[in-house]
Amino acid sequence: MAPRKKSKHIKLDKRLEKTPEKKTSYDKIKEFEQELSTTKYNKKTQHHIGLVKAKIANLKKKEIARSASKGKKEGYSVRKTGDGTVIMLGFPSVGKSTLLNNITNANSPIGSYDFTTLSVIPGTMDYKHAKIQILDVPGVVSGAASGRGRGKEVLAVMRNCDLVLMLLDINRLGEYNVLVKEVYETGIRLNQKKPDVRIKKKARGGIRIGKTVHLPNLDDETIKGIMKEFSISNAEVLIRTNINADQFIDCIEDNKKYVNSIIVINKIDLATPEHIGDAKRKFPNAVLICANNPHNISRLKEKIYNGLKLINIYLKEARKKADLEVPLIINKNCTIKDICNKLHKDFVTKFKFARVWGESAKFGGQMLRLKHKLLDGDIVEIHLR
Repeated sequence: MAPRKKSKHIKLDKRLEKTPEKKTSYDKIKEFEQELSTTKYNKKTQHHIGLVKAKIANLKKKEIARSASKGKKEGYSVRKTGDGTVIMLGFPSVGKSTLLNNITNANSPIGSYDFTTLSVIPGTMDYKHAKIQILDVPGVVSGAASGRGRGKEVLAVMRNCDLVLMLLDINRLGEYNVLVKEVYETGIRLNQKKPDVRIKKKARGGIRIGKTVHLPNLDDETIKGIMKEFSISNAEVLIRTNINADQFIDCIEDNKKYVNSIIVINKIDLATPEHIGDAKRKFPNAVLICANNPHNISRLKEKIYNGLKLINIYLKEARKKADLEVPLIINKNCTIKDICNKLHKDFVTKFKFARVWGESAKFGGQMLRLKHKLLDGDIVEIHLR
């Protein structure tokens, strides 16, 4: 008697059982991150770790592009005003709203429970003739960069800010590391300068690497491997800054925001002398405050002003004395062109020349052009056609 043939239906079921589920980009990212966490960094693993980091960055880039194609947008609409914009970032209930109300003209709702602030609340801080916009946003939580607790919306606001206030509760200082991680994941680089790296893509010739500094944490093989992960086979690379694999990946993606930050530790009135001493040791440059008390608020305002790198420029009309009472507030390293743009949108096109008195001029009343860089305290007289 001939053996019975197995039905096609049974064969199909078995084939389906053997077929593994397709991994998502999120699954692959998690696997690579797990691999990184278990791999010790040394000279032998340096190249491999660099390539794994490049794979993670590439997968995240594709996920962002996929979300954008589906019309997913994150972020609040905030119009920048004044001479600089500062965002207050911190976990829920650290005292952001109370602090905002004490240093600005805002009226942010205050409560003793989490997530009191449900939208961006702007306020204006008047200090040394400067009008500085301070933004109070919802509290950040762990996992914010991936969307938890409206985190993507909150962190997206940072990309338009000039300075970040990292507000901490003195009894929960460990939240600082979580905040820094979430900010990093969203493409913000705190207290870093953009690396001096030039990447020029070519049609042929392979990867050519030039360096003016020693790179102990990044060899040529790793540079080429990372570029291959981003589908770059022909390019000229010139590196003038000592960087690592993460920073080189940032340079390839060229979409990171570099911004300075100030650490502010709140609720010192509720802390013991031991806690205060510990906070000062861990964060020697932080400003310690009590948000509902004037204590150290003036020092914080000064630090915000200095952190924005603002300078005073005095304006003068021809054949008249300069107005030394009310300066024009503008960013450090500004040019005459920046002054013109701030004064009126047509000043650049109508510009003839400017006379400058002060540290940036070789002599008083020197005739200068748009590209001239000004210094704090300079007097400028603009002549138009």
